[in-house]
Amino acid sequence: MAFSRVVAACAERKELWQDPDFPATQTSVFYHQTPPFTFSWRRPKDLVQNPVFIREDSPHFDIVHGKLGDRWFVSCLGCLHLTKGLFYRVVPADQDFEAESGYCGVFRFRVWWCGEWREVLVDDRLPTVNGKLVFVHSQSSAQFWPALLEKAYAKLHGSYEALKYGTSLDGLSDFTGGIAESVSLRADPTTCGRLLAKLLDLTSLVTAVVTNHSSKAPSEKLANGIVLGINYRIYCIEKVESYSGEQVTLVRVRTPLGTTAEYLGAWGRVSPEWDTVPPREKERLNLKYMADGEFWMAYSDFVRTFSQLEVIHLDGETSRDEPSLRHKTPWISRVYQGAWQRGVTAGGCRNNPDTFHINPQLHLILSEMEEVVISLNQHSVMEPKVVGFTAYPLSKNGLDSISKAFFKKHKSLVNSQYTNSRQVCERVQLEQGGYILLPTTFEPGQESAFTLRVFSSKPLKLKLVDSPSALVQPAVIKARGSVDAKSLQQYEAVFLQVADEHRTVNAFELHELLEACLPNDYIKSCASLDICRQVILALDSSTTGRLRFSDFKDLMVSLKFWQNAFKTHTKERTGILKAERLRDALEDVGFQLSTEVVSTLVLRYMRKDGTLRFGDYVSAILHLSVAFNIFEKRDPLQNGSVKFTLGEWLKNALMC
Repeated sequence: MAFSRVVAACAERKELWQDPDFPATQTSVFYHQTPPFTFSWRRPKDLVQNPVFIREDSPHFDIVHGKLGDRWFVSCLGCLHLTKGLFYRVVPADQDFEAESGYCGVFRFRVWWCGEWREVLVDDRLPTVNGKLVFVHSQSSAQFWPALLEKAYAKLHGSYEALKYGTSLDGLSDFTGGIAESVSLRADPTTCGRLLAKLLDLTSLVTAVVTNHSSKAPSEKLANGIVLGINYRIYCIEKVESYSGEQVTLVRVRTPLGTTAEYLGAWGRVSPEWDTVPPREKERLNLKYMADGEFWMAYSDFVRTFSQLEVIHLDGETSRDEPSLRHKTPWISRVYQGAWQRGVTAGGCRNNPDTFHINPQLHLILSEMEEVVISLNQHSVMEPKVVGFTAYPLSKNGLDSISKAFFKKHKSLVNSQYTNSRQVCERVQLEQGGYILLPTTFEPGQESAFTLRVFSSKPLKLKLVDSPSALVQPAVIKARGSVDAKSLQQYEAVFLQVADEHRTVNAFELHELLEACLPNDYIKSCASLDICRQVILALDSSTTGRLRFSDFKDLMVSLKFWQNAFKTHTKERTGILKAERLRDALEDVGFQLSTEVVSTLVLRYMRKDGTLRFGDYVSAILHLSVAFNIFEKRDPLQNGSVKFTLGEWLKNALMC
């Protein structure tokens, strides 16, 4: 429901809003565990005398995580708090608790969720125990944006409990709209230094964190004052020269915790190392004008202290909102939003060579050699799938036929990790040229929507590879030649027994005929009355609703042809076609189909177990034959488009 409508409805009824989609009940907090206490839901005005939504003059970041323990979430809020331009996109400032401003118990936030910016509305009833907020809250001030933003984020996840299993990378991505990348600092400090310098020139939010793998309390500080589990923003890397001419590489860092978490190591705010540096160097580094919580540290200490970089890459449009990124080189991004559909595009990973090729195929073209960042976000939040992606180089001739055979012949160049994380991200050095990129679930047949993004500092193109629908050859074969004539003559006597005086049969008589003529195996599944009606519509050239014996012979020859094609794709069990092989099986009889058309056919014909029978396959062929025939008759000049009146459309659509 739109924010303005909620406000108007509440004003009319003179009551505070209660969110029907995220009720003030125990299950909104914990859906799996049973906590040892019962929550009481209170509005901020019930908790403090003068609640404030955002306090601009707050001296420092004083948000604590509370009983849920999601310190990663607090760290994300800290990073957001340091990037005011991005902060106000997520937390609109035109909201408060004043009746004169139209307060009615509803607040709105914006979160990048499942590939788009989504406005999330929540009421301001918050879970408390003994009259105090139990989860994220401001410790020393009465500002409520942190607690209300946490509620909005919990609503998207289905419960507060689900936030226990989140990560700072997910949170930073959701609150900025960027793609998240983690880089280990311990592996290769020299390479990391070069990468850090490159990232700081681009529209990336670079943070560093010390991960805690010990049994120590997560809030504990290191000896040099760095707090574990908190994302520190990195602003620049510089060389400073001392009086003696010695050069030291320094990193400018800022903690969201302000001066409450002072860095005590070398080159800190009051460190004696600064006495060895000429005034002009101090002036160049703006030493006098450092912001609250900002400090310098030697790069050598930086890589020894922090475990990893957690970086959020923002495209040019998104980064424009953030003043600290406006002078940086913008990332160029390309986005594709798609879905894995069972039987259509859910082919699974490379371990499934018979179905891997049906996954969405994206053609990536790079204008020059470049290091790109590829990110795959799945939209299955409640029940995440194991996902990843694979890329193959293409020949200089451009797009080859990207069929099953291509992937069996060629080696992959890029193979991401496969994980049930919401996002999988890889940094890859690629040569100039074309690549085919396949986002996949690990197991075939698993369904989810997804967003795939490729970021580069150089121009690139990304587009879906898909076949345009076309009739390569007629699926209905004419019975010709002595071989067909002799083998089909055996049916004539039976045909004449059920035919009328004009030697023709209708759908009911055809039903009897097929029951009598078809062998007693899976081919008999196409002898239903519905399919017989389709046969009449497909083969009756006289539009009388009846077939002649010559038409019946065409049907029998065609059935044999279709049966052979069907058998080719039913390896595991005779008579059972897996839905993901339908596209290839239809191609064998003459139909080149787009993914959109295959998707509709699968929705129409796939059974509960993910398969089709021969009758389903025949029905699909007949539907397509009629549809192509109608279109071709209306488009004799092959312009690729036709016009119908409503009456014509209804008539022709019902014939299919």
